[in-house]
Amino acid sequence: MYIRLSREDGDKQESESIGNQRKILQRYIKENNLTLIKEYVDDGVSGTTFDRPGFNKMLEDIENRTINMVITKDLSRLGRDYITVGEYTEKYFPSNNIRYVALTDGIDTYIDSTNNDITPFKAIMNDMYAKDISKKIRSVFKEKQKNGEYMCSIPAYGYKRHPTIKNKLIIDEQVRNVVEKIFDMYANGHGSVDIVNFLNSNKYLSTWGYRKTGIIQDENKTGYNWNEITLCSMLRNEVYCRKHSTK
Repeated sequence: MYIRLSREDGDKQESESIGNQRKILQRYIKENNLTLIKEYVDDGVSGTTFDRPGFNKMLEDIENRTINMVITKDLSRLGRDYITVGEYTEKYFPSNNIRYVALTDGIDTYIDSTNNDITPFKAIMNDMYAKDISKKIRSVFKEKQKNGEYMCSIPAYGYKRHPTIKNKLIIDEQVRNVVEKIFDMYANGHGSVDIVNFLNSNKYLSTWGYRKTGIIQDENKTGYNWNEITLCSMLRNEVYCRKHSTK
């Protein structure tokens, strides 16, 4: 089961709390005689990004065939970017034989239901909600961003937090060449499939794998694989268009 809470939830944080989500999901699992393999939690991470520690660990377990089902309280817990949510619900999960259930939205890909047909519309509404919240907090962050401050909770792959200056990123020299290779390949006409195949065939650990282990490349790696969705999110991330210092 996957649980997420972020500032986007605003005054609904009590009802959307980690503990409340856990109780709802555990009750569903018990009532339906399912077996809980693992719990994945991202607390304080925005639903507009999919580079989340808990989420990435879940993807790793999917790739390794450790789990065959993903349950969330509702579709917005999966994410609030309707394009990427659709890529997971319509492509990634089915291609990996993953049953996806969003309880309060009545979505269950194992069952032929009209609720599944309106999944894209729910995803769009969640996206619109996230954008509305973003507008409300944007004024708070605007000046900080103008000054080059980084306001996300987790640094993008290829960057790390400045040791003494709050909200400032510096280049992570350990993986700088990997990031440059990715964007060089993309600029030279290579598609996401080619780039992902290059990274995995050369045993580069995924963004989550590197963040968890500190290892960049491992000849014996059996997990932490790159996938197209993570890569495309990275290619769309504006942080790679900004100038950052190395110290």
